[in-house]
Amino acid sequence: MAATPEKPAPATPRRKVSRHRGEGQWAVGHFTPLNGNEQFKKDDDGLNVRTRIETIYSKRGFDSIDPNDLRGRMRWWGLYTQRKPGIDGGKTAVLEPEELDDEYFMLRVRVDGGRLTTEQLRVIGEVSQEFARGTADLTDRQNIQYHWIRIEDVPEIWRRLEGVGLSTTEACGDTPRVILGSPVAGVAENEIIDGSPAIDEIQRRFIGNPEFSNLPRKFKTAISGSPQLDVAHEINDVAFVGVNHPEHGPGFDLWVGGGLSTNPKLGVRLGAWVPLDEVPDVFGGVIGIFRDYGYRRLRNRARLKFLVADWGPEKFRQVLQDEYLRRELVDGPAPEQPPGTWRDHLGVHRQKDGRFYVGFAPRVGRVDGATLTKIAEVAEAHGSGRLRTTAEQKMIVLDVEQDQVDSLVSALEALDLRVDASPFRRGTMACTGIEFCKLAIVETKARGASLIDELERRIPEFDEPITININGCPNACARIQVADIGLKGQLMLDDEGNQVEGYQVHLGGALGLDAGFGRKVRGLKVTAAELPDYIERVLRHFQDEREDGERFATWTARASEEALK
Repeated sequence: MAATPEKPAPATPRRKVSRHRGEGQWAVGHFTPLNGNEQFKKDDDGLNVRTRIETIYSKRGFDSIDPNDLRGRMRWWGLYTQRKPGIDGGKTAVLEPEELDDEYFMLRVRVDGGRLTTEQLRVIGEVSQEFARGTADLTDRQNIQYHWIRIEDVPEIWRRLEGVGLSTTEACGDTPRVILGSPVAGVAENEIIDGSPAIDEIQRRFIGNPEFSNLPRKFKTAISGSPQLDVAHEINDVAFVGVNHPEHGPGFDLWVGGGLSTNPKLGVRLGAWVPLDEVPDVFGGVIGIFRDYGYRRLRNRARLKFLVADWGPEKFRQVLQDEYLRRELVDGPAPEQPPGTWRDHLGVHRQKDGRFYVGFAPRVGRVDGATLTKIAEVAEAHGSGRLRTTAEQKMIVLDVEQDQVDSLVSALEALDLRVDASPFRRGTMACTGIEFCKLAIVETKARGASLIDELERRIPEFDEPITININGCPNACARIQVADIGLKGQLMLDDEGNQVEGYQVHLGGALGLDAGFGRKVRGLKVTAAELPDYIERVLRHFQDEREDGERFATWTARASEEALK
């Protein structure tokens, strides 16, 4: 009898193997563009679009602009299309880009180190009034931002700005953006070291340089020798923080890999001390690593913070030394705890030369061209030719003689620019919001301004440092995760079931040596209408429960959820 043949074993399902294309890192041979942004950058350097703006688009108008220039390369010269009026926040993520685009632009003027002359500020104000319907916001990157710009006017705007030494070069785009600097560099009595020469050299060597004009994404830099830690160094791609080395003297502690947005990460120390004259070389090494090893495959992983998180600080420092600097860096100390609680330089302060600087606060960075022109006139009338913008949406007049201080303060206050500002005027920031931004979901600037007024009226006795940061979307341009009270715009339902503007609340974030991200309380969302009531309530709970000297952020970490709602 023949043996019964065995049944064949069932075939093992074949696992589909997809070819791994890497992370798009040039340094390991991944040069093929893996998304549309990388393709248009490969097709033509963003710096080249200026010629087309000057010779074609400004003459033929908005409809003549190539889409890859309109929503891509024009950012290399500080230009973004702004949001078409009348489109509500519910349509932000639904409509196509061409449906959101208005035929006007936001134009960003880079102000490296926040340094301005009164002549420059006057020209900024004149350009605002003539070409931007009076708009001119102070940003938390020390820039000044126009709206309502027509493409036909851009060449003339450039001519006027560049005539006084200002620029929009690489103010946006996948480029080295504006360099934050201490707004009191070179004048503060307690300064560790003046980083201004390094900012100047980085500008000269790297800004507008085609070798560094195609980065995986934007690259943010901060350089400050102030013990106040006044440039938000923890949330920049690279930061140089003033320290005193016990053997080598004043220099900078090197940080890399900070950034917020929807996946926030704090920068990390590399444990390296950098002397002033070596800062540009080290900057070049860090930005070179980003260009060559940065992740280009997915836009949401294309910031330096993801590479630093994967490598760790030890490997990052080793690659920087071995492949880019070709030498060892000196080990160095960490920054010391900053004096005081505010880092914005508001008020009247003596300079190292015996004169004074005077810091003042507009409302949430919202100014206008006429006001900027008046600020320039007021500063000059009181003997100053220099001003600074800050990383907190504020401004400072430098070099004021003692006998001019009181008169200057009065002149600024008459323009509603507070020198002795309430904690609410001083500590509230807001991003551009739905008024102009195509990514926004809710309104921010006007809401922040009215919130200041309401809180000053309701809690006039409140005198503790407090930061309230309002963002129109999840991208954190206003640093919601590192504010005492961070408000992330979203749409929600009110008690009657109507869709309204509102905010998810983050509590207890901070920068400085106690840097950390805010706490999110489960289910804590507040409608725009309820916002003043909510913030008054939580601040009164803080007043009732705080221990002696306790900061708001520390209190929120231990407070009950009930006290935070």
